[in-house]
Amino acid sequence: MARPKKVATDDILDAIERVVVKYGAARLSIDAVAQEAGISKSRVVLDYKSKTALLEALIDRDLQRETARIESALESVADTPHPELFARVKLAEQAPDDTERAIVMAITSSMASEVSLKRRLQDWVAHDLQAMDSGAKPETARLAFFALIGFSCHEWFGLIDWNDEQRLSFMEQIRSMYTSCPENQLKNPPDSHKA
Repeated sequence: MARPKKVATDDILDAIERVVVKYGAARLSIDAVAQEAGISKSRVVLDYKSKTALLEALIDRDLQRETARIESALESVADTPHPELFARVKLAEQAPDDTERAIVMAITSSMASEVSLKRRLQDWVAHDLQAMDSGAKPETARLAFFALIGFSCHEWFGLIDWNDEQRLSFMEQIRSMYTSCPENQLKNPPDSHKA
């Protein structure tokens, strides 16, 4: 009798990503993931009971990766005026690849109907905004952060396709926005960014 294939959680998460990249969120299913991973449907169901659970796992993995990337970037920008902001700007200097774009599209297309997915992303944004509050000019940092997010969303959705020179120039403008804007020019009430 053949032994069942040993499957690690990362193998299933890799299969989720491959399904999303190949077919998009609409065709993500337990069956599709099982087939992509070369395992039984019951093995997938053991960890992920629904399509929502698959998407939640995808988000959690993506957020873990992003957290690690930010922590790594923080080391290289520790001596900047706002390391939390500048780390995120540094990461945005690199254009997203097709896998990142597919994951973002899958998550955002599913958010409208899945409250738990939306909540996870709201928590992540709240985490980022709290990080923006860590510097000397929190209002300015939030303004620059939202400029960065606006740019990034346009890239993730394929609405712009800037070359490296254009991207680096824009990232430098975001840094300058923070360093050159005095905090006292911005007068939003405290915690105005919280929902």
